[in-house]
Order: sequence, then C-alpha cells, then structure tokens
Amino acid sequence: MGLFDRIFGAKTEEREQPKISFGRYSDSYKDSSRYTAWDVALDKFDKQEYLESYKQFFYYLRDEEEDNVRCREVKGGLEFELYQGSKKITGKATPQKVKVEAKVVRAKALNVAFMRRLLEQNFNLKYSRFALDEEGNIAIIFDTYTLDGSPYKLYYALKEVATKADKQDDLLLEEFKSLQPVDTSHLEELPLPEKEAKYNYLISQVKKALEEAENGKLDKIQYSGSIGYLLLDLIYRLDYLIKPEGFMMESLEHFHRKYYENDGLATAGKNQVLCTELRELMERDKEEFFKEMYRVKSTFGITHSVHHDRVVSIIDAELFHMDWYKEHGYDNIALAIPGYIVGYCMFNYAVPKPDRDLFHLYYQIVEADYFKSLGFALSYYDKATRKFDKRAIKKAISRIVENNRSYYPNLNPATGTLRYDNLPEFARSFLLMVRNLEMVKTD
Repeated sequence: MGLFDRIFGAKTEEREQPKISFGRYSDSYKDSSRYTAWDVALDKFDKQEYLESYKQFFYYLRDEEEDNVRCREVKGGLEFELYQGSKKITGKATPQKVKVEAKVVRAKALNVAFMRRLLEQNFNLKYSRFALDEEGNIAIIFDTYTLDGSPYKLYYALKEVATKADKQDDLLLEEFKSLQPVDTSHLEELPLPEKEAKYNYLISQVKKALEEAENGKLDKIQYSGSIGYLLLDLIYRLDYLIKPEGFMMESLEHFHRKYYENDGLATAGKNQVLCTELRELMERDKEEFFKEMYRVKSTFGITHSVHHDRVVSIIDAELFHMDWYKEHGYDNIALAIPGYIVGYCMFNYAVPKPDRDLFHLYYQIVEADYFKSLGFALSYYDKATRKFDKRAIKKAISRIVENNRSYYPNLNPATGTLRYDNLPEFARSFLLMVRNLEMVKTD
C-alpha cells in the first residue's frame, strides 16, 4: 500500500457500504433490554396480567434493525404482526384468548394433491394447523386461551407458524402452478445489479466446483472425501453469500440433508448425486432465480445457539485434513476445507457474535471479487496479484473486537499469527486465530 493510500485509505473504509444481508437470520444476538423484557413477561404472566405480559413478550421479539415485530393496543386487547421471510403473521390477544394466522397461498380451486399434502403436514405440527379461510386462502392458524398461553408456549407456537408458513409457500408455489402468492406486499425487490451479481456468482461457482469434482486430478473414488469437502463448501457458501429464498434455499437444505443422510450410499455415490442435482439447479431458468431474490425480515432463527467450544471442536476435527492437499499442490481442495468449516458453522448454528463477524470477514477476504461485484468498496485480497491488504484486514479485525467488547472484554485475536503466503495458508492461520480466541461472555 502506497503513502497516498495510507493517508486517504480511511475514507474508503468509512464509505457507506451496500445494505445487503448475508446468511441465516438468528434471534440469538439480542441486547440485555430484550432479556429483561422476557423476565418481566414471565412475571406479569404469573400475576395474570396477560396483556402486559404480551407487550413485554413482543418487545423481546422485536429486532430494531429488522423492524420485524409491531404491536399496538386496540379496543379489547392487542393487535400484532411479525415477519418471517416471505410471510406476514398477524394476530390479536385479548384478556381471554390469543389467535394467530399466517396466510400461505391462495387457491382458486381445491386440488386433491396439495390438500392431501397439507393434511399430512398437520400431523407434524405441534401447536398450529393448516386451514382454509373464507377467502380461499390456505393459512396456518394457532389459538389458545390466555390462561394456557404463557410466553414460552407463545414463542414456540409463533415460531412454528412463522417458519412453516415461510417454507411452505415457496414449495407449494413451485410444485402447484394453480396456486397464487398471497400477502407479499412487504417483500422488497432486490436491485437488478445485485441480482445479476448473485446469479453470475452462482453459475460460475457451480461450474468451477463441478469441473474440479468431475475432471480434477484426484481420483473421484479414492479421494471421495476431498470431493465431499469441495461440494459442501460450495453449498454452504451459496447459502450464506447469496441468501436465497424459495426453491433454491430448499434445494441447498436438501443437498445438505442428502449428504449426511444415513442411506447406505458411499461417499462417492453421494458426491455423484450432488453433482447431478447441482447441475440441475444451475440449469434453472434465470428468471426463476430472479423471482426468489428479494429482501425479507425475520423474527425467528432456524439454527440453534452454540458456544465457542463447539466452533473449536469443529476446527480441531477438520482443519488438519487440508495439510496433505496443501503440501501436494491441490490448492482448490485445501481451500475448500476451511471453507467447509466456516460454512458448516454458519449453516447449522448460531455461533457467538465474534465468531460470526470473523467468519463473515473470512468470506469477504476469500471471496473478495464477489463482494466487489456487489458494490463493496474495500477489497482485502487481489486475486490477480495474489496480494493481501494486511492493514485493512487487521483494521477489520480490530473493529470486530471493539463492536463486541462490551460482551466479550477478553477478546484479543492474535493477528500476528496470520500468514499471508497464499490463500490456503492464510485460511488455515485465520481459522487457528479464531480457534484460539478467549470467548468469556459477561452478562
């Protein structure tokens, strides 16, 4: 970095960055006032002050950045609405009863196939049920008497209604063309350049991974595990970086389940299935992908929270596998293993906030060209010259530390251990830095 860049580089870092969401939403990163509200909600409920309890409950659910929950007093009780992906969930609470509804799709005519599908789904629901309303909408409904409607029950019931409605609308619309979307006015269309960047990234990355998996130097049978790392790294990256909705989101979840399914199929066979299905995904019409690219609000996370020691155990179990590939010149496979670790953590868990922030930075460095295509000004790695912006990387890590200092006062990443020889070496050293963090949280 030259003298001019050192003097004026800070302006680039402070420049407003695109407001683009990445990864799966988690409701695990709440501030202390939300947890206080939860305790108050429980106390008010025990005192049979139900409406006051529910006010505090909805304050607990609200995320100011997402603007995901709204609650207002009306005659006779409370009216509320919350958002989960493509769905809006509405409800009313009175001193006697709570009723919640999410409209899923509109049916012009009733079809035996999808009606049977929903009837089967009802057997898997614990709190709610699919129903048909007077307007011909298929909805998910939950109701309970307040006497039996504790904040605990309300949380899990609302989560079931919200997450099921969000998933089922896209799946039903994809499979049954006679159905129509409903209640989608809150969805925010993504700008066309963002859609193009995400689509181009999807196609290029799938092609690259398939080429390596099917025509690479390593034997597909003997080194089936390495191909597995390559494909899973791809799946998790697409999920985090593109943040798909609808059919593509369900496809990536299906690929993940398929790989880890105990179906008796050998790893090489699973790889072959994934390659076939990834090719089919890539060959979907471009406009179908564009229909699923919109900005949403969420209230409930679908991943469960873990402590830093879970991240440590995954790094310890997997990272050393990259050494042989790195030493023998298989850089694509070597880099896929730390990529798999980061992606697996972000896909399956709500990791502690510092881990999440550092893993996001990892993607910003390794996938610098993609972030540049989305309009991010700062590039941490230049693929053409294979040079790292060491100063920018260290400043980004320092910002993460400061942003998390109030909850993690002992956070002190050992940036001096980072290696900048090449991308695989950097990835390895970066994950070891994360692994060795002191993650002691204060209340």
